[in-house]
Amino acid sequence: MLRTILRSGVSSLLCLVAAGCLYSMSSGGGFPSHVKSMAVIPFENETPSPELSQELQQELRKSLTSRLGLRDAPESRATAIVRGTITKYETDVPVGFSADPGRATSSRRKLQLVVDIEIVDKTTGKTLYERTGVSAEGEYAEREEALGRKAAIQRLVNEIIEGAQSQW
Repeated sequence: MLRTILRSGVSSLLCLVAAGCLYSMSSGGGFPSHVKSMAVIPFENETPSPELSQELQQELRKSLTSRLGLRDAPESRATAIVRGTITKYETDVPVGFSADPGRATSSRRKLQLVVDIEIVDKTTGKTLYERTGVSAEGEYAEREEALGRKAAIQRLVNEIIEGAQSQW
């Protein structure tokens, strides 16, 4: 009797593991099954930093393919479009200061990046994900703004992907 219970338990466990593997291998990260590719359109940039649009586009492309299992495609062949607007890029927000009271030099700074984003299913025309005011921050040492921007972009992309996955 104990062997029967153990076999049944092991069989149930194997079925759950197999079902979990099949679920995680599905493409699109929770998007409709026909969404297999995405085109990331350069974001409209309302900030004075022209490099932001390209850096965000590259990170989104890389993350959408690696984390959601979607193919990168040109807009004409993609089954979904990712587009948006960079609405805010604020830098040089002091975070930490020098321990020397005679110096007013800040040692750590923070920047904030805010975007509006939309992911649209080209087949149906339906909006799969839309959010305004998605923001992320990045800290950096003085004169190393690019490192803080990279960290903020990565956080922003993570938030976008997690938000899009939670929609389905």
